Amino acid sequence: MLNAAIVGLGRWGKSLVNSVHGKSDEIRFVAGATGTRAKAEGFCRERNIALVDRFDDLLRNDAVEAVVLATPNSQHAQQIMQAAAAGKHVFVEKPMTLARKTADEAVAATQKAGVVLAVGFPRRFAPSIAETRRRLQDGRLGTLVSMVGQQTSGTAPFMAHDNWRADEEESPAGSMTGVGVHLMDHMIEFGGPVREVYCRAVDRGGYGHDNTTTVMLNFESGLTATISCSTATAPNFNFSVYGTKGLAETTRTNLQMFRFTPMPDRPPEGPVTAPESEIIDFAGFDMLNAELTAFARSVTSRIPFPVHIDEVLHGMSVFDAVVESATSGSIVRVAR
Repeated sequence: MLNAAIVGLGRWGKSLVNSVHGKSDEIRFVAGATGTRAKAEGFCRERNIALVDRFDDLLRNDAVEAVVLATPNSQHAQQIMQAAAAGKHVFVEKPMTLARKTADEAVAATQKAGVVLAVGFPRRFAPSIAETRRRLQDGRLGTLVSMVGQQTSGTAPFMAHDNWRADEEESPAGSMTGVGVHLMDHMIEFGGPVREVYCRAVDRGGYGHDNTTTVMLNFESGLTATISCSTATAPNFNFSVYGTKGLAETTRTNLQMFRFTPMPDRPPEGPVTAPESEIIDFAGFDMLNAELTAFARSVTSRIPFPVHIDEVLHGMSVFDAVVESATSGSIVRVAR
């Protein structure tokens, strides 16, 4: 059993705790720290989590073996390095940092200390995404043609103007930081290195911050992809992978539904219609529980965390280019 501390007890930090509390034999939260103590005291008391005032207090606690960071994005790099220096394993919410340079520094610190560093991309663990992965690997999708991802959250109308997620310094390129990076991560895993990007980020709805973002990606392989993400409209998730033998689509906000449509096996004789789709319903899967379980096993059993750090770092280079493109309005080459 891995004894962990939760750092940041807002909506997402509490979701991480709840995903394993009373449900896991692999990881438990024994301590926590947050900048909004009054909002977390009852939550922690009910779950027997020792709430402290400072991050440093957790690092000095010998009972804490790992920290789970659900803090503002700008704090991640320094907190990772501090945790590594204290010998604590680290699980950090995406994005790992806000730039490739600081991400490299954070990774180097954990490698020097010999501690595990895991970055939270829970959608990688969804059975629907795993099904797409299998069909790519075994050839049922054929050669990749393109990828299209859409994710929206509906959170902008409820976000206070002083919320850190609405701060362009914490969330550059609009909703790309909060939601679009999930789609980018899938695309890097399935499509490989990205060569160049073009991004537009705007404020739709007059919420006072950029909340709607579109990104076009060109890959080194010649593959193309598009990301559309927003916090200003109804919640939705759709990730479609198009191949020469068919398409695989994941839908629903919990990534529950998987659809595979094969290529037609004969030329059309009239209007083009698709063959009957195969549909799989993966109901009831907890992605947060799965990723925290994988993190615990990477520490206790030395099983490699499924989100490879080299893909995360390339994602940070792509993120740098997306942010630059959103600012300049130009196509930006991804640094190698």
